[in-house]
Amino acid sequence: MSAQIQSYLTFNGNCKEAMMFYKSCLGGELTLQTIGDSPLSDKMPKKMKDCILHATLTKDSLVLKGTDMVPFKGIIKGNNVSLSLKCISREQIETCFEKLSEGGKVEHPLEHSFWGALFGDLTDKYGNHWLLSYEQ
Repeated sequence: MSAQIQSYLTFNGNCKEAMMFYKSCLGGELTLQTIGDSPLSDKMPKKMKDCILHATLTKDSLVLKGTDMVPFKGIIKGNNVSLSLKCISREQIETCFEKLSEGGKVEHPLEHSFWGALFGDLTDKYGNHWLLSYEQ
């Protein structure tokens, strides 16, 4: 097996909410580990016990990870990272695009691209940028 790159998203206290939203959009199995259920529990403020230390959403080869462990410098949202979702059917891309764009902003609606794919992109309600494609 070769190395893989997996997306790892950082949230500020709403990781569980966001990962449950992504599960409702993409399907799969979601595992959540709170700070209170980890060895870090005794070293963290009580108010952080319910925050997510580590979340993983898996479905087939899809792996999306997340955490509420914000670095000291805080969360800096930029346009230098996107989540690319390669869909396996027209129905899947249409469904995922509709669900992920709920409460967010569609940058480019789904359309046939010059490279032969059905493609669109959006920023979801958590500020994360998604690129969706379906190679027909």
